[in-house]
Amino acid sequence: MALSIVRTAAALRAALAPWRHEGRRIGFVPTMGALHRGHAALVERALASCDRVVVSVFVNPTQFAPNEDFARYPRTEAADAALLERVGAHVLYAPSVEEIYPPGDATRVAVAGLTETMEGAIRPHFFTGVATVCARLFGHVQPEAAFFGEKDYQQLLVVRRMVRDLGFGLEVIAVPTVREPDGLALSSRNAYLSAAERKAAPTLHRVLQTVAAGLRDGAAMAGLRPDAVRTLRAAGFAEPDYLDLRDAETLAPLDRLAAAPARLLVAARLGATRLIDNIAVQRA
Repeated sequence: MALSIVRTAAALRAALAPWRHEGRRIGFVPTMGALHRGHAALVERALASCDRVVVSVFVNPTQFAPNEDFARYPRTEAADAALLERVGAHVLYAPSVEEIYPPGDATRVAVAGLTETMEGAIRPHFFTGVATVCARLFGHVQPEAAFFGEKDYQQLLVVRRMVRDLGFGLEVIAVPTVREPDGLALSSRNAYLSAAERKAAPTLHRVLQTVAAGLRDGAAMAGLRPDAVRTLRAAGFAEPDYLDLRDAETLAPLDRLAAAPARLLVAARLGATRLIDNIAVQRA
């Protein structure tokens, strides 16, 4: 089945109507484009559990602050469509800003609690933009399931909470982070890295692994964090925005591993590029 490209909610509804009439299960992968193997993994996971898969490509202005990279964020629709065709997606939804945020738009979606720490503390606008655009896209697509990568772990939890609280009636399915052979998490922003920065970038993941090993041996974050930060600084990273151990469900801060699942998360700039990563960590 050839990939269809639609640009309005009305055209999307028309494209999906026959499948809904047939009782097809519709999966949805929201993206900002500049697609790579990580996005392909999301589509493949959606295809494994859904009859039809819609992928959106929309660079969402409300999740960028004025000093961030909205204008230069990569926009590669032709290449994105080719990738989606190869992996077997059925519909590419590529709306305009006006389709998502009509003139006079005055509504935003805010999720309390989970959004007030880590990414939310550093980028206070970010999660309101994410929750708002996801709510609108869910309304347009009306999927049975939506697929999100674990690389953006805090975002995953925020979307899950919004879906539950607003009663969207869809599954939010997490897909493991896809990495380069050297451990660097795939990200559209990796394209910003210089050759030297690209060589240093996997240090972020190696530091997480080292800290996780120390935690499993019984050490505390307070004791492990200084060496981890020194390692990142030596590789060329700026002081991390955060390097935290958190409860995997509530994001409550932890100093040591406990019985409940935990997540180790980091964000730091390498040159002009801000990288994030995270891994699951549990007691040995």
